[in-house]
Order: sequence, then structure tokens, then C-alpha cells
Amino acid sequence: MTPVVEKLSTAVDDWVQEHTPRLIAVRRHLHAHPEVAYAEVETTSFLEQRLREAGLAPRRLPIGTGLVVDVGDGPGPTVVLRGDIDALPLVDLKDVPYASTREGMCHACGHDVHTTVVLGAALALAELDGLSGRVRCVFQPAEETVPGGAVEVVAAGVLDGASRAFALHCDPSVPVGRIGLRTGAITAACDRIDVTLTGPGGHTARPHLTVDLVDALGRLITDLPGLLSRQVDPRSGMSLVWGSVDAGAAANAIPQRGTLRGTVRVLDRDAWQGAEALLRSLVTRVVAATGADVEVDYVRGVPPVVNEPRSVALLRAAALETVGSDAVVQSPQSMGGEDFGWFADVLPIALARLGTHGGGEPLDLHRGTFDVDERAIAVGVRLLARTALHALEADAEPPTAGPVPPGRAGQAASGRHFRQTS
Repeated sequence: MTPVVEKLSTAVDDWVQEHTPRLIAVRRHLHAHPEVAYAEVETTSFLEQRLREAGLAPRRLPIGTGLVVDVGDGPGPTVVLRGDIDALPLVDLKDVPYASTREGMCHACGHDVHTTVVLGAALALAELDGLSGRVRCVFQPAEETVPGGAVEVVAAGVLDGASRAFALHCDPSVPVGRIGLRTGAITAACDRIDVTLTGPGGHTARPHLTVDLVDALGRLITDLPGLLSRQVDPRSGMSLVWGSVDAGAAANAIPQRGTLRGTVRVLDRDAWQGAEALLRSLVTRVVAATGADVEVDYVRGVPPVVNEPRSVALLRAAALETVGSDAVVQSPQSMGGEDFGWFADVLPIALARLGTHGGGEPLDLHRGTFDVDERAIAVGVRLLARTALHALEADAEPPTAGPVPPGRAGQAASGRHFRQTS
């Protein structure tokens, strides 16, 4: 760390220490007033006001919710910090003063914390003199949809000209005060597959005279995941798990229609590119022997988040300064989806895990009971602000390697057809 970065980092620490109660109040306000994807109108206005009060000039995304704000105007590179602002359509089950005031909506994935952290980093960095470039803070809507609000950010050109992007995600399995890092794939792609089988129906006493759809569905349920495991390199981590099966109503009647629904998850981006074609082919092969007619609806979701090594190194340097070497841990891979992976179409990315567990049983994500130890907020602000300072310095130097290959995932995101995912 150079003397300049060290001085600026110390100023960030001082700012965070002074403003932590304010940051906690921001998080509690967001938690009490959740808004779901593409309806984050009040959230956007609240953040916009906080940023303008600090003398910054945020601008809204073209879709109307979400913000982008640049901090600093130095001649150096532009580094992106991203926070997601949407909540989930879940009931808040906590008995706390800051519980959700919106029926059926809840910040059950930590986006209120992510937003507060990026806001805190923007406000802290805005107090500094001598930023060598720009820190572009993105408050992104609709992470909890498919293909996700990150697609809108990319399409709007928000990332154009930036050198790299960073984000973090709450991890209730990691104690507060610790930071999880990982090079390579840290989350998985998540696609949805719906299979519909049809046939003439008939009596269960005479299955040989019709098409036994329930038997055909059973073959798909058991055979398809096994076949998939033999068609794809096991190192890609591809898996198919069925979540819903529906067919028939009477015990003695073979139905005319049956459906299967499930998710396809994969850690390797190249394998993800070919997943749809492979699944369609395997479904056709399995069903062909049964005589059923088949229709496959395959919805491509989000790509895996693959952390770029140099970006992780910058995160690690900031994490070591923030929490010390004993509190920087190896983060395991998650098969959950995260639309931050779309940013890799444009520039190198890295996602960190922010420990939020403050004791007792871990409060898992996507449950109405989820909550965090709010000491994590200060850790997150210091981490992202320091990471930005390190990245501005590092990216001002001539590159030592060739250009990053262009991403391929943006091909999947045409139009505004969004579905809930997890």
C-alpha cells in the first residue's frame, strides 16, 4: 500500500467510525420499507436524496429505478462498486423495531445491507481529496429476477470505460468481522426448465392402449439428472433438480397432461452456454421411448459469478487491511444464482462474502427470519472503499497482461421478460 492509499484509507476508517450509527439507521429504514423488483421507487428516491445532500450528482437508470453516481473526477481509471436494492416477496417474521412495514415484502437476502454499504462507501469517498480517478457506485434494481437488473445496467452503458467492478453479499454462515474470498466461480448459473408431456389419456387397467404419462414423467425425473452427469465434465458442477411434478387427479385414470419443473445450475460459464441445447436433446431422447408428446420451456437465468484473479487480489489486500489475516477466509462455492455475473460481459469482476452471523443459530437467506449483525455494515464499507482505492491505484499502471476476453452472456437478455428466481 502506497502512502497515498494508506492516508486515504485511514480517512475512510475515521469517517466510518463517526458515521456508523447513521449507516445503521439507513439500513433499518431500508429494511422497514422494502420494495420488490422494478418497483424500488421510494428506495431510489431515498438514496438519491442522501447522495445529493453529500454534493454528489446521481442519475437514474433509464428504466426509472436504480441509480448511478460517480465519486471523484481524477484523470485515472473508473472503478465500479455495485449494490442491489430490491427485496423479496416474503413475509417478514421478525419481531424487531425495523421489521417490514410492507405486507408480503421483506429484505430477506441482505440487499438492505449491500445498499447501505455501497452508499456508505460513496459518502466516505466523497469526503476525500486526491482520488486519482472515479469510483462509480451502482445501485441496481431487480437482482431477484431473471435475467436480473444487471442486464439493464449493462445495456445502459453504465460499465463502459470502467476497469473492473466489485460487489459483496451477506453470508449468514460466516461470523461478523470476517470476509470470504474466492478466485474463480463463486456462484452458479441458474436456469429454469419446464417440461410438459401430453397424450390421449386412458384407463389404468389398459396402459398398453395409451401413453402412460405418469410413467414417462417418472423416467424423466430419474433418468435425466443421471444422463446429464454423463454428458458434462463433472468439474463444471452442472446439476438438475426437480422442484415440481403435476399430473392427474384420479387413481384409476391415466392423465392427458403432466408437467415437470426444475432448475439447472452450473459453475462453468462455457458449460452454461450449451446447457439449453443439451437438456432439450436429453429430454427428447428419454421421452421418445414413451410415445408422449413433449414441449420444453427453457428459461436462461443468470450466468455464474466468476471472480477474476487480479480483482480478487485487490479485494484481498483491502480485506487484510480491514479485518486482518485471521479473519479473511476461503469462501465455498454456492449453487445459488447472482446476476452480478452479467457484469463480466464488460469487465473483470469480483464478489466478496460479508460475514453477518452474530451468534446463535445462523439465520439463512431467503427466509422471513433473516437478519444480520449490524456491525457488518462498517466492515463492508471499509472493505469496498479500500478496494476501490487499491483498484484506482493498480489500474492506473500499464497492464501486464493481454485484454480480458469479451463476455458471452449478454446474448441471453433481449426484451423485458422477467421471472422470479432464487
